[in-house]
Amino acid sequence: MAEDLLKRITIEPGKCGGRPCIRGKRIRVKDILELFRAGASHEEILEDYPSLEQEDILAAFDFAARQADHPILRAKAG
Repeated sequence: MAEDLLKRITIEPGKCGGRPCIRGKRIRVKDILELFRAGASHEEILEDYPSLEQEDILAAFDFAARQADHPILRAKAG
């Protein structure tokens, strides 16, 4: 299911500066995350953006979680 959700995230060089968007629309993953940070609910976001679907919101969170899950390499102090 997670892979199906990730198919909703698109990256196009000429759209939104190449940033990850929802299904080719000009709604960035970052926009969805910032709306939640500001206190918006799923329902409010879907009401304000009628072209979005519940799965789009889930895809934005899944995409962001995967982006945050990478090792951090640090140089040894010498």
